[in-house]
This record gives sequence, C-alpha cells and structure tokens, in this order.
Amino acid sequence: MENLYVDESGPFELPALPANYWHPNWYAAYTSSNHEKRVAEHLGARAVEYFLPLYDSVRRWKDRRVTLQVSLFPNYIFVNIALRDRLRVLQIPGVINLVGVNGCPSVIRAEEIRALRKGLAFGIRAEPYPYLTAGRHVRVVGGPLAGVEGVLLERKNRTRVVISLGTIRRSVAVEIGLKDIQPIHVSESSPR
Repeated sequence: MENLYVDESGPFELPALPANYWHPNWYAAYTSSNHEKRVAEHLGARAVEYFLPLYDSVRRWKDRRVTLQVSLFPNYIFVNIALRDRLRVLQIPGVINLVGVNGCPSVIRAEEIRALRKGLAFGIRAEPYPYLTAGRHVRVVGGPLAGVEGVLLERKNRTRVVISLGTIRRSVAVEIGLKDIQPIHVSESSPR
C-alpha cells in the first residue's frame, strides 16, 4: 500500500490525490482589475504557460482616438498548471485566486482554449459580451472555430456567435458568416 504512512499515533492511509494534482490542466486565474498584463509578465518570468486573449478597443480621448489592446475576459488569465504548482500562480501580485467551486479550481477544457487561440491567431474579430444562458444554439462548422458551440446573435446587421466559458461566467461575441454555422438542439450539444 503506497499511501500508508506511520506517525506516533500509528499507521494511517492518506487519501489518493486526484489526477489533475500531478498533470497540467487549464485553469482561470482571477486577477485584480486591470492587472492581467502584469500578471502575464510574472507568469512568463516563472515559466508558467499562460494564455491572455486580447482584442483591440478604440477609445476616444479628448483630442484623439487611441487603439488599446485590452483583455477579452477582464480580470481573468488562463494558466496551464498541475494543481501541485498552484502556489507559483497564487503568489503572483495581482492574482486573487483560481476560479472553482468549494475551494477546488475548475478545469477548463483544452479544446476551448485551443479554439480561442486558433481563432484569435486567424484574426477573427472578438469582443466581450454579456454571459448568455439562453438563445439559439449553434455549432461552428467552418473556419478556425470549427467545432465550437455558442449562441447566435445578430447585431448591427452582422451575424455573431456568442461563445461562453461557464467556468468563469464570461462570453465573447465573434463575427461568423451564416455559411459557417448550423443550428443545434441543446440535447445535441457536447458536455461542458
């Protein structure tokens, strides 16, 4: 029995640790307001794999317009770590916690991170959008986001799909042509 230990009170068995304690998974780290880029710098310095999706936002100042790169998911940055290494993330100034339930960080599916990375790398236009739980569910069948599911939305005569990450209760709206989506029923949707 490899989990059997002995101390002054006698032998006892430690509970088995979950697999994600040893193997890396994607998690969302909740950060202080407007600290996402600084946290990303610290993660890079600590050799922690991270993903900080950004988008261009045009801001109007008194005398001009400025394009800023801001976080697609304000107050969140994604990290790929084994839970045993979580202190490397939690000790970074600006990181508040890892998002989860009852103190246990929730895993974000690698497919969701991969699709977001691929879509942003291909230059899709994305912007933050309020988290939705109801609407017309669609599956993207073409383009860099193929396989991703979301909610269809029409805004300013453009077709968009709202993709939601339930773990952090955040969504993004991406422009997608009607030819690249197909309607699905909620019962067909893949498990989250």
